[in-house]
Amino acid sequence: MTEQQIRELQGLSSSEARQLQERFGKNELVPEKKESFPHKILQVISEPMFLLLLIAAVIYFILGEPRDGAIMLVFVVGIISIEVIQEWKTDQTLRALKDLSTPKISVLRDGMMQIINSSDLVPGDIMFIAEGVKVPADGTVLKASTLCVDESSLTGESAGVWKVVYGDKAANGELSLDSKEYWRRDYCYAGTLVTQGTGTIRVDQIGPATEYGKIGQEIAAAPDRPTPLEKQTGKLVKLCAGIAAVLFALVGVVTYFNLPDHVGSERVIESILSGITLAMAMIPEEFPVILTVFLSMGAWRLAKKQSLVRRLSSVETLGAVSVLCVDKTGTITMNQMTVRDTWSLNDDGKGLIRIMGMGCEPDAYDPMEKAMIAYCEVQGIGRELLFGGELIKEYAFTDQTKMMGHVWQNENELVVAAKGSPERILDVCSLTDQERKVAEHKIREMSQQGLRVIAVGQMVLAGKEEVPDTLPECRLQLCGMVGL
Repeated sequence: MTEQQIRELQGLSSSEARQLQERFGKNELVPEKKESFPHKILQVISEPMFLLLLIAAVIYFILGEPRDGAIMLVFVVGIISIEVIQEWKTDQTLRALKDLSTPKISVLRDGMMQIINSSDLVPGDIMFIAEGVKVPADGTVLKASTLCVDESSLTGESAGVWKVVYGDKAANGELSLDSKEYWRRDYCYAGTLVTQGTGTIRVDQIGPATEYGKIGQEIAAAPDRPTPLEKQTGKLVKLCAGIAAVLFALVGVVTYFNLPDHVGSERVIESILSGITLAMAMIPEEFPVILTVFLSMGAWRLAKKQSLVRRLSSVETLGAVSVLCVDKTGTITMNQMTVRDTWSLNDDGKGLIRIMGMGCEPDAYDPMEKAMIAYCEVQGIGRELLFGGELIKEYAFTDQTKMMGHVWQNENELVVAAKGSPERILDVCSLTDQERKVAEHKIREMSQQGLRVIAVGQMVLAGKEEVPDTLPECRLQLCGMVGL
């Protein structure tokens, strides 16, 4: 952004920003709840199975079996250590990921552009976003230049959204504010990714007040219900305790009447000890140990597949799932586009792939362009061959033209590499009626296979003075189609 454009905007001063931050707080989604180490241990011990082990250890000590009681306590300490260490490692990983995801953002403060931590944003700030930036707050679009944003993290829709300036007429001729849709085109949302262009945004909402923050608050407010495993073990402990209590009473009574040689308190104590001894046989002391070890093994195997497990009981819950309801892109798919098919008009597949790659941005953020460059590399056409020349001119993709291109000079070759909507590319290609008919048939054929079809064209120039000002002024030679 130029100095003249910066002067036209009214940003905040440092003092105003401090006052607003005192009022609205930091631009953070959900404040982190830090649990103390003793609190985590207490949570583990309060589970029914661990209470069972502790009770068993106490009873062994009462019965005069300190060795067995000590073994029970060792089991308790070992299991607590496994669970606490597992949670600690997961928390450390999540905290590290959070630190990595804390971005910086360019804002207008004190009349000049500054780079600050996104957590220091306040309502009223003027922030500048560009390709590759993760939007840190909700705000109104004041200026936009071919600004396209990936909002799939909020809406689930993989297609990028072309943003318009607040109050301006959108592509369909209607005011953007008149749209009845919840997600506005003249508004940017926290947690979304800019895939193309630049924009100037006035921050309206930060932290929990953003659409992304509302989701985080609802998740944080969800009740901490016991897992199916915790419910089952609770029932098992109650059942075992009930049976042990009945056996204790029966054995105690029978023993009391079968000890005629004992008298008084000695007879009562002996009867109680006999009942407790048999009741202890009903308590599955090994169960918590075996359960924790196997759940830890499950968490370790999930960690090898890049999945973090915070609570061991969730491993069993995941294994008990019989029906899984999911959304589409990025959930049951990899959230990555892939080139699946190519078609060359002149049977020059390598040439088609090369021009396709040259039509992409060298530092691509758009999922489609990433897929195209990756396909070029798989086919043996590396970045040096694609982007090693001199970039003479760039034709940016817009929502109106539906196509983009680059003019590259490689040694003595000067070529326009273009790609975009098949309909728009065909309009600027020099084709015979038969070639157009064949190309349109191929577009329909690839579309029927569920592919997203992109047309690729080129124009060889004799010199820099022949470079057209706009892409629609070019007379391209159609290279072929790419299906993603």
